[in-house]
Amino acid sequence: MSSAQSVNGITEDMEKTEVNGPRKTRRGIPLDRKQSTPMMPPFMVSAPGKVIVFGEHAVVYGKAAIAAAVSLRSYLLVTALSKSKRTISLRFPDINLSHTWNLDDLPWSTFSQPGKKKYYYDLVTSLDPELVAAMKPHLADVSLDQPDDIRKVHQNSASCFLYLLLSLGSQSFPGCLYTLRSTIPIAAGLGSSASISVCLASALLLQIRTLSGPHPDQPSEEARLQIERINRWAFVGEMCIHGNPSGVDNTVATQGKAVVFQRTDYSKPPRVKSLWNFPELPLLLVDTRQPKSTAAELAKVAALKKAHPQITESILNAIDKVSEGAAELIRRDDFDSEEMASLEDLGKLMTINHGLLVALGVSHPRLERIRELVDHEGIGWTKLTGAGGGGCAITLLKPGVSQERLKRLEDTLDRENYRRFETTLGCDGVGILWPAVLKNGTEDDMGGEEIDQDKFLNANGIEGVEELVGVQGEGGDREAWKFWRVED
Repeated sequence: MSSAQSVNGITEDMEKTEVNGPRKTRRGIPLDRKQSTPMMPPFMVSAPGKVIVFGEHAVVYGKAAIAAAVSLRSYLLVTALSKSKRTISLRFPDINLSHTWNLDDLPWSTFSQPGKKKYYYDLVTSLDPELVAAMKPHLADVSLDQPDDIRKVHQNSASCFLYLLLSLGSQSFPGCLYTLRSTIPIAAGLGSSASISVCLASALLLQIRTLSGPHPDQPSEEARLQIERINRWAFVGEMCIHGNPSGVDNTVATQGKAVVFQRTDYSKPPRVKSLWNFPELPLLLVDTRQPKSTAAELAKVAALKKAHPQITESILNAIDKVSEGAAELIRRDDFDSEEMASLEDLGKLMTINHGLLVALGVSHPRLERIRELVDHEGIGWTKLTGAGGGGCAITLLKPGVSQERLKRLEDTLDRENYRRFETTLGCDGVGILWPAVLKNGTEDDMGGEEIDQDKFLNANGIEGVEELVGVQGEGGDREAWKFWRVED
């Protein structure tokens, strides 16, 4: 089965959509004049954020770490315009970004010249300086009215979008609106930019009809090929934003579940091993709202290693053993994510990992306060995630925790100005909603509510976005969302 052939009807539906069908009166009589109709129905893609579960800081020194997807997600709604409209717009209201380009003004000729043109199946490991230079004039007027720091964020996002569009699309591409909403806190070490890159890459690959599925009966190897295709182009988007990304964040956001990654040679990409059978686990993620500097925390560990090389190395080796033990535990046939004994084994490893990070000097009083409150209520196992010095903590929740104890903890966190998210660890990766129709209790005659631009833009905050289009509804997973799933 070719990758361009649809297995679940997505590509088939694209082919059947009339681009320029005859307009009819109410009596069904065709008129001579043809109406310019959309290329395809509105559709959505979504990708998760990520947390480091084990191995922070040790990974900088060539040790293994484990990163896993969390169910905080980005959502991208793609709406094709009529054939006569030759504009393309990127709207990201959560960061107040909105910009429109004229399709015919973009540097298509530069991106399509011999030696420069890339195809959907290509592996791109670096940005072409000539292509970046050709794109720059089209970024110059993005968010001119914003302060420099905000404008830089907006231009990085626009750069990611334009580079992917110009690489994968062509001048005959239809006019479109691309509207992004995210429930992932930005600049919190949770992979928000990678999630967005995955959404943009998968949407464009869908539009050029080069993805197969997803559907429940899709063979694992075919699903893996689609995931790898999206991941390769999401990495290109991450290069536009970060320059020299590790590739871990986009890998987790694309495939979901978890990965073990290790980088022993910084002149080469990290070694990444997928944990496809990583279970879905209940997670409380708490943002300290304490500003942090990753560079400062890395410098702390480097200084400690210089002053006490043997002791520091022994701590880093111990963290490595914790990551290794966690990966082995999760792979075991008798690991049961719903049994207390299995979760306790995993939770104890999280507690040990946190203690070792404290020994490296990268915790913070607000992180320790979260751990203290969770331990006092006895509801789970807590560790910092990411560089430390602020940022976020994660708590693996014990099964059967009473709502009373959880409410007590939540009230205290709220009073002390923490931001909390009840999430799922090890969730699905990139998902597709084709067409953008969901059953939200306000069904029309066709059995669903169409998600249009106004509804999506006006959804109020994280709760509003999740209620309108979230992968998970009140009754569990929404069946209309489809995912590429791979098993070991």
